[in-house]
Order: sequence, then structure tokens, then C-alpha cells
Amino acid sequence: MVLATIDVGTNTALLLIARVCEGGRLERLDERAEITRLGRGIGAGGALGAEGIRATLAALRHYAELAHAQGARIAAVGTEALRRAPNGPEFLVPAAEVLGVPIEVIDGEREAALTFRAVVESFPDARQGSLIVVDIGGGSTEVVLADRGRQTLARSLPLGSVRLTEQNVHHDPVTTDELAALRTAVASGLTGIAFPRNATLVGVAGTVTSLAAMAESMATYDPGRVHGYRLTRDQLAAEIARLTSSGQADRERMIGLDPRRADVILAGAIILEGIAQAAGAAEVRVSDRGIRWGLAHELAGQDGGHA
Repeated sequence: MVLATIDVGTNTALLLIARVCEGGRLERLDERAEITRLGRGIGAGGALGAEGIRATLAALRHYAELAHAQGARIAAVGTEALRRAPNGPEFLVPAAEVLGVPIEVIDGEREAALTFRAVVESFPDARQGSLIVVDIGGGSTEVVLADRGRQTLARSLPLGSVRLTEQNVHHDPVTTDELAALRTAVASGLTGIAFPRNATLVGVAGTVTSLAAMAESMATYDPGRVHGYRLTRDQLAAEIARLTSSGQADRERMIGLDPRRADVILAGAIILEGIAQAAGAAEVRVSDRGIRWGLAHELAGQDGGHA
């Protein structure tokens, strides 16, 4: 069986095509990522804009072609932008026509669970001891705490790279007051979460993988090098300092950073910084495998595998 799993997020649309092998193991056949900004405006009223809808439908049309070429079964989920959007059907109806299946708009708890599934399948040793999984999206951040493989907390926080940028950043480069406002918003959003000490901290999604690629000056993104990379707090601080002192044009030229992510990467980095500080973590283990991988593992397990 071949699966095509799609994650329609606030900032990106992501595709995984994988073959389910013996025992439910997944063999990656193809992966794609497009920055489509479906949730542009999430920091204001949350309505989906015409351009974001158009760009995301175009990406899904291409993904459907790739999936059909592999004879894959398609499954798709949507996250924070679609949870909030008052005009969601304007996207969801044509998207279902394009894919041939409806997009399941999932709540924050399920989003966190899929991310957690992807992490523990990728890093089996993460089942030992305390674990913090953080998925920084455009509209929200999912946090999962676990102890010896058992979830103890799963929460979706209204902290996202697009949302925080739209709400707090209005100058280029960012001002001192705006940087302080980003950090205050993150600290406020993390209130009430008791992060375990001496836990393994795993970061998922584009903000974290971009920071790893930037730290390593990757002219061409290499998932093999990024997945499992250990981003130290010093490296994170250095990248934040570089982003803070740079304008949009300079950020767009930074090696390792997709230019289309250049306007929101700082807010995402500040979210990661805040969580690492709150957890007392010296480093972040980077995962290149998020919701789409968790969904594929779930589907493979339902069809008789043991993934």
C-alpha cells in the first residue's frame, strides 16, 4: 500500500508519499513542501484570503497528481488556520474536489498527538525518560509532554510564527520594543505549563528545520542532515541575533533560509527560544518529520501494520 498524507497548515502545505512495508514501516517515496500562506491574516480576523486559497489549491492540485502517479491513497488534515477561519468552506469545498477526499480539520489535541507519533517513531530512544515535543506552526504551537513514552500533556497554544509577526512586528528590521513584545507574548502563552527538567526537547516543523539549516549554512536543504540535528541554545541565540539585526532583503539572502519564510522566521525562533528557556534545555533535537508522518504511521497501523 502507498499512502499520500497532506498537512495543510497556516503557512505551508506539506506532502509525504510513502510505501507501507512489512511491520508497518514507512519507506519515503517523495516529500514536498510549499509555502502558500493560507492563514495570512490569522493575527487579525482569521479569514482566509483569496491569494492564500488560490496558492494552496494549486499546491494541492500538484500533490494530487503526484499521489495518483504513485497509486497512493490520499489523506489530508488541516490545522489552526482552518480551525479559526469563518470562511473555511471557501477553501475546503474546492480542496475536496481537487483531492478526491475531504480535508479533516483537526483540533489541537489531535494535531499534537500526530506530531508526537511522528517523533517517537523517528527517535525510539525518546520513549525513555522525559520528553518535550514542540511543533511550531504559522498559527499555533503544539506542545506535548511525555514520560517514558506516555503523554502527560498535549496542548495547542495560540503562538505561531505568522500570528505573532502580524500582531507584533510592524518595522523592518524589528525594533527593540517589538522584539520585547514577541518575547512577552511567548512567555504569556507558556504560562501554566510545567516543563519537566532534564527532558529531551524535540522541535518539529519549518521554523526549527530552517534554524538548523541556517546554523549549518546549508545552501541546499538536506533532510538527512537536518533530521536528528542537535541545535544548541548558543546556536539559536546566534541566529536570533542575526535575524534581529537584519532587514527583510538580508534575511531573504541568508543561506539555509527559504526566502518565503524570511518575514516570519524571527517570531518562530523566539517561540523556540522561550520554550527552551522554560524547559531549561541546552539543545533542541530537530525533527524533519511532523504531522504528515504521524498521520501516515497512524494509517499504516490501522491497516494492519505495527508502526
